[in-house]
Formats: sequence, C-alpha cells, structure tokens
Amino acid sequence: MVDELNKAYSGKILDIAGLEAVIGSIGKREKKIVLCHGVFDVVHPGHIRHLAYAKSRADVLVVSITCDRWVEKGAYRPHVPESLRALSLAALEMVDFVLIDKNKTPIENLKILKPDFFAKGFEYSDNLPEATLEEMDIVSEFGGSVLFTPGDVVYSSTKLINQFTPSLKMEKLEVLMQQFDLSLGKIRETVNSLAGQRVHVVGDTIIDTYTRTVLIGGNTKTPTFSVLFDSKEDYVGGAGIVSQHMKAAGADLIFTTLLGDDDLGRFAQDHLKNAGIELNVIIDEGRPTTNKNAIIADGYRLLKIDTLDNATIVPDIRNQFQKKIKETHADCIVFSDFRHGIFNRNTVKMLISTIPDGALTVADSQVASRWGNITEFENLDLVTPNEREARFALADQDSNIVQLSHTIKDRTGSSNVILKLGPRGLFFLSDDSYQYIDSFATNVKDAVGSGDALLAYATLTLRKTGSLAEACFVGAVAAACECEFDGNIPISPDLINTKIDEIEKAIQ
Repeated sequence: MVDELNKAYSGKILDIAGLEAVIGSIGKREKKIVLCHGVFDVVHPGHIRHLAYAKSRADVLVVSITCDRWVEKGAYRPHVPESLRALSLAALEMVDFVLIDKNKTPIENLKILKPDFFAKGFEYSDNLPEATLEEMDIVSEFGGSVLFTPGDVVYSSTKLINQFTPSLKMEKLEVLMQQFDLSLGKIRETVNSLAGQRVHVVGDTIIDTYTRTVLIGGNTKTPTFSVLFDSKEDYVGGAGIVSQHMKAAGADLIFTTLLGDDDLGRFAQDHLKNAGIELNVIIDEGRPTTNKNAIIADGYRLLKIDTLDNATIVPDIRNQFQKKIKETHADCIVFSDFRHGIFNRNTVKMLISTIPDGALTVADSQVASRWGNITEFENLDLVTPNEREARFALADQDSNIVQLSHTIKDRTGSSNVILKLGPRGLFFLSDDSYQYIDSFATNVKDAVGSGDALLAYATLTLRKTGSLAEACFVGAVAAACECEFDGNIPISPDLINTKIDEIEKAIQ
C-alpha cells in the first residue's frame, strides 16, 4: 500500500529548493500561495477543515510539516514518522505540495517561500503566542497575510493518540525498506553471509543463574516468602552471550574477559571453549566471577541475588587488556560494558587508544542501574545505548527520541547510534539518515539478553554491508528471537530466517 501511495503522490513532496523553483517569487506569481504548517501527527477532521479553508483562500496549498527531530509533544512523538506524515498529506487532493521542514520553526521557510497567506489554526488566534507574533512579523515584512481558520471543529492528535494508539508497524517497515532499498530476500542473503568475519569482543562476563522454585506460602510472623527449590540453570551472559551470538552467526570469535578463580569462572571457560570461541581469559584472584541469580517462583521473579565486585581493575590487569587489544587484529572490535570492573572513565580511553587500525569499533554500555556513561566511549563507529542509559548519561528526561539520539551522537562523536527502546523497538541515526523500527517480538518469554543479540547481529551486518538500516533490521529480528526464549540462548541465522518468514507473511 505504501508503495502505491509513493508512486502516486511522492511527486508532491519537495524540498525547499524544489518548492521555491516551482512557486516562484511573490511579485511575479500568477497564482496565490497559502502555506499551512504543523506536525500533522495523525490527520484528523480538524486538520481537513483547516486545510480546506486555507485552500479556499488561494490557488496553491503548500503544507509544511515539522520534521521528527523538532516535534516537542512528548518523548515518543511523533507517532507517525515524517515520511509517512508527508505522504498522507500529499494524498489529499486539496494539497498541492508538501515540505518536510528541517528547521525547528517555520520562520526560515517563510522567509524563502514568501507565501501570500500563512494559515494558522483557530487556537492560535486568542492570546497570541510569542512564536505566532514572530511569524506574523515575518509575513508582514514581505507583504503577506496571516489567516486564522474557523474553529467550529476542534480535534487533538495528542488526545487521539493517547486514547487509541494506531499501529503502523508494517507501514513503517515498508517505508524503511523503500527508503533504504531493502528487500527481505536481500536481508536473508546478508544473514546467510555473515560467517568468516574476525571479531574481538572485550567485556564483562556474567553468569546468569535461574533458580526455579514453587511458592509454598508466607511466614505468619514476618513478611517472608517460603519457596520450594525446583531446579537451577546457569547461562553465560553479559559479553559472553554477545560472543556466543556472533559465533553462532559464523564469526571467527576472540573473547577477552575477566573471571574469578572459582567454579563459575571455570564453568564459563568450559562453556565458551565448547562453543568454539577463542578465549583470552584474565584471572583476578581477588574478585568473584560475576553472578546474577534470579529466584523465580511460578514464572515470577521474586528476587535477584548478585555476587560481584565492581572495583576498578588494577593497573597490571588493565595492561593485560591493553596488550590483548593491541595484539588482536580483527574486522570488528566490540566493547561490551556491564560496568563490573573493566570499564570506567579512565580505562575506557586507555583501552580505545590501543585498538588496531582498520577495525569497525562498537560499544554497548549497559549501566542503567550503576554508575557508568555511554558518552565515555568516544569517536567509535557505533554506540548502542538503550533509552534509559542515554537519558541517564545526558541527564535528559525531556527530549524526544530523535533529539536524544542526536545528542548522544554529538557527545560521543560516534558515526552511528542505535537507541534501544525495549518493547517499542529501536531508533537509529547516522550522518545522513534516521528511522524507527518497531519490535518484531510476538511471543515474549524473557526479554533479558535481547539487546545483546541486537548488538551482535547489528555489528556483523554493519561490517558486512555498511548499511545501518539493514544492520538494525537484522539486529531487531535477532532481538525478537532472543525474547522468545527463556534464558540467554545463542541466536542462529536459521532462527533469524524463520522470523523473517513470519514478517513476510505479516506484510503480505
């Protein structure tokens, strides 16, 4: 459907230079031009009446929309991305041209286009806001007029979205694939060709323990649960599962990590060696292997018991890490930071400085519940924080997702940013493009570890194709696969291809 709309109406969507060339200068026009500006996040009857009134006052109706970056109606707005908003308006017969305004306000484009009329909604006519007064001053300077459309029908996109959020998952996906020239067939080929890349993962190993119990009852004297032990399972997580995902994809994997001289450390080594991963294990006899033990009763997590030491590694161990990084030449190097001793403000810079030339450099810093900061990883090719980690690092709870990602990109100097949004999916940003991808998970059992699967497959795909959009698509599919398993399970290309088959059926 989106493809058909694009073919029929995308010609009405112009940039500012193209629009200026079409409508001409104000003194030489044969037709009157009216400009409407807004977000238009879900077009409703109020918008239609506003546009119809504006068109009745002129010959040519131009609608400019605020680009995603500057929509300030909430963290997850706009709900409809700019490309779809523009296409929806272009499909209206009364609309002659649509402009995606890359500026924060319409002022600059008002100065360039100099429309005969600038139409504002009725709600702006009473107690004129300062921004409206500024717009009126600009319009009067070139001899135009400001119109206020009748307010006989009043709707709110925000209220409509809050009351009933429309699902645009597949429409957004179609736009993504058209925008970046992707197809599911092409993506399958990429997934099946990731093998053979040499990857060096450096990071914190975590043993995730699932202790399963049955709830017996509570103590009558104290607020204490009583549970009956059922079973216990250990999984190698943290940077260890990132390595396993990449190995499952066929990568030639080297993993440099820190372990304690204990049974869990030996378990991790045996497990990773059996997976075919080349290990550079640095033993710290003064700390335990990090263990996170989730106590589960009847499917619910009652409690998590952590055994760990987050103290910074001593200089001798840091030097060993630097030596391993410097000596290991790879296509990609991934810093997988869980802030359990290897990475901190000082060591991050030292470790980055020893990376051999030519590698794709990636950092993921999962530190939302501890001290840490993704912005410490500077000038890499890719950083992949989740939303909470990004807001924590920037002390920013207010910006929308697009603005937040731009700030992370600017602060880190990273070429690419993937902002993980949990059940909402992800947002990606590069130097020349950005877009959302909604989550593909359909049967969530355990979301823990989904970000690690995304990191692994997005890194391999980005190194293979150079396309951040394709990397994010493959990573999002891998994350969805991981969500549908209980515990950290390495995701294989076969699992990803099966999920792509499901997506293909949904699109059809």
